[in-house]
Amino acid sequence: MILYLHGFRSSPLSMKSRLTSERMAQLGRSAEFIAPQLPASPKQAMELAENLVRGVPPEQLTIIGSSLGGYYATWLAEKLGCKAVLLNPAIVPRLDLDKHVGMTSEYHSDKPFEFKREYIDELRAFEVERITMPGRYFLLAATGDEVLDYRDMVKHYEGARQHVIEGSDHAISEYAQYVDSVLAFCGVA
Repeated sequence: MILYLHGFRSSPLSMKSRLTSERMAQLGRSAEFIAPQLPASPKQAMELAENLVRGVPPEQLTIIGSSLGGYYATWLAEKLGCKAVLLNPAIVPRLDLDKHVGMTSEYHSDKPFEFKREYIDELRAFEVERITMPGRYFLLAATGDEVLDYRDMVKHYEGARQHVIEGSDHAISEYAQYVDSVLAFCGVA
């Protein structure tokens, strides 16, 4: 089972989510891929994610997280004991997201939503100071990420499998080149 967690203001319609879903369909494993629309509230987002994978044995679960979804995926992997793939993950999002408090919209639908100040405090509950069992993690980080510093990612996931892409961007625009490696780590491809 793969649970895909999108980033801030993103959705299951993101390019990486769609490419992963399409590849799972090509492999005849669509039923093993879940990509929910996450609520703006971190607490509600993690409650939803946990409910979606309740009962799935950790050895049969991988969480793929992009940006803020990578932050969430790390916390869930630590809590559940499963594997995680991190795509340009946020390390300390409460610092970066403070400037986004207020009304904003989703990238893929322009649907408005409110990011409340209390959500910054909710993010604290999901901080992972240091990962345990680095072998459960695969980091895909781009040096050209215009939103987050890849060096923070590399340091935070020290000891984990890492692939640093020279250049690229926060979206990892060439993700199609990496989807099979991601799924292989998940035990699918």
